[in-house]
Amino acid sequence: MSAAAATVTATAAPAAKPKKSRKLLFIIIGVVLLALIGAGAALFIMKKNAAEDDESVDEEPVAAHQAKDPKHAPTFVPLENMVVNLADPGGTRFIQLGLTLQLQDAKTETDVKAYMPSIRSAILLLISQRTADEMLQVQGKAKLSNDIIAAISKEMGYVVAGQDAGEVEGAAKKKKKPAAPPNPVQAVLFSSLIVQ
Repeated sequence: MSAAAATVTATAAPAAKPKKSRKLLFIIIGVVLLALIGAGAALFIMKKNAAEDDESVDEEPVAAHQAKDPKHAPTFVPLENMVVNLADPGGTRFIQLGLTLQLQDAKTETDVKAYMPSIRSAILLLISQRTADEMLQVQGKAKLSNDIIAAISKEMGYVVAGQDAGEVEGAAKKKKKPAAPPNPVQAVLFSSLIVQ
């Protein structure tokens, strides 16, 4: 019986060996699958981020692009830099300001240049009524820009005499009057602004 016992033990030993190699095989396959899934997820995330970056780059120029009519391109008239005392208490603060006027066309440029001394004077008076706090805020700059446009319009006769720009706008909303000629100044652009 010892030969029979030896045969039973010999057949049991080879049967145990394949179970260990299958466990090792399943572990290796599991690790490889996890690595592939992780690499796939990383690749997916990287492609998604790259696609979002491409979309944001494509959106910016499209949103910023506006068709301009080359036949009616605006004309820009830079004004000499101005240094003006501000209306702060004590009178120790001043502003150095560079402005550029955006006009409708070249004809308007010649008209504006004819009125330039009175326009500069009106702009200096407007700026001298502001405080440093007003000039450092965006709203203050926007209000100054609108006031400069109104002052230039008044100097050039685009506003009815005896009324300021606010009264003309209010009257136009209440009653329909004949349309005034288009404003000569489309925008006031700040080229430099230093408050000290």
